Amino acid sequence: MSLLEAIDIRKSYAEAGRRLEILKGVDFSMEGGEVVALEGRSGSGKTTLLSIIGCILQPSEGRVLLRGKEVNEESAVTARREFLGFVFQHSNLIPALTAAQAVNYVLRLKGWPHKGCREEASRLLDLVGLSDRKSHKPGDLSGGEKQRVAIARALAGNPPLLLADEPTANLDSDTAREVLGLFRRIAKTENRGVVVVTHDSAVRSIADRVYRLEDGRLRPVLN
Repeated sequence: MSLLEAIDIRKSYAEAGRRLEILKGVDFSMEGGEVVALEGRSGSGKTTLLSIIGCILQPSEGRVLLRGKEVNEESAVTARREFLGFVFQHSNLIPALTAAQAVNYVLRLKGWPHKGCREEASRLLDLVGLSDRKSHKPGDLSGGEKQRVAIARALAGNPPLLLADEPTANLDSDTAREVLGLFRRIAKTENRGVVVVTHDSAVRSIADRVYRLEDGRLRPVLN
């Protein structure tokens, strides 16, 4: 059973009296432990596809299955809470919270007990290489460190699938390589699926598969 299946995904919008097709029948699947890169020019529909895979946006047609179970409007909130972790271009950390508190906060929202939250937040920050930065607030962290906190936060609650939208866009090349290496290590050591939407060709170096979205369709790219 695949970790994720997107079957004949179509998305269109009404604009100025006509129908604008963004996705025209996208089929996509992946397993745990895989890193998949989704490339495409600006406006190609990459973020739309990621939002549909992430159960944020409903497709006009088609189905999304997580471990064989179809997601609909009623089950989307539960799917996001239990199955998915999100990393974005901006870390979006709360300035008043330390790294540990940021991860702890998400765990509490997901119903973890207080003691368990502290221990798990510490473990996740160790996992992303921030064992010595747990008590630091965003203003005292570098761009790469803030993105690592965002990854630890996305891992809170043990979601099997991580979705990352341009996670290296605001990082210098050396820091970007470190963050990308972290994504691959998490996928392989934790058996999680990782989907990275990107303009950064460096992602190809850590991806098991690369796809390009063109004219509303997903095409494989030689990696």
